[in-house]
Amino acid sequence: MLRKLYDWTIEKAQSPASERWLGGLAFAESSFFPIPIDIMLIPMILANRLKAWRLATITLIMSVLGGIAGYMIGAFLFEVIGQPIIDFYGYGEKFAEFQEYYKEYGILIVLVAGFTPLPFKVVTIASGAVGLNPAVFTLVSIPARGARFYLVAALLYMFGEPIKDFIEKRLGLVTSAMMILGILGFVAIKYI
Repeated sequence: MLRKLYDWTIEKAQSPASERWLGGLAFAESSFFPIPIDIMLIPMILANRLKAWRLATITLIMSVLGGIAGYMIGAFLFEVIGQPIIDFYGYGEKFAEFQEYYKEYGILIVLVAGFTPLPFKVVTIASGAVGLNPAVFTLVSIPARGARFYLVAALLYMFGEPIKDFIEKRLGLVTSAMMILGILGFVAIKYI
């Protein structure tokens, strides 16, 4: 099933309505869609590197709006929609434990998950379920998601096709390194 969704996403990246598809899928990816939006963003930027910043901006705006939808699912429809999504991603049994961490580290979790390949939809739903301040959630989501999408855009704009394989194979490594730097920054701010 995931392979069919992946192929469908690549097909939409090449359609005349690709920017609308990009926006719609960025919205869906932040609330329920299982395929990372990078799968669509990367080939679209490679097709026209001059549109890199525009495409990253579309992705950012719609991803944050989708995150707000995910937050609403967690806040108001958790039992009906949120829990099945959490279960689909394999976090159902650990979700109660995750909620406890969320109470203390919610902002940091949103920041890290928004930038890394972790399923952001799990975090958006969890944010609503635990009642993280919606304004804080939104304000933290913007730089987290923006950093991720603009990093991809910048690398593709500067290096083009050769960086595609690197991003696809090592995005987890690159974003994990950035995540560690972000965590160290938060720790430094908290204890300095």
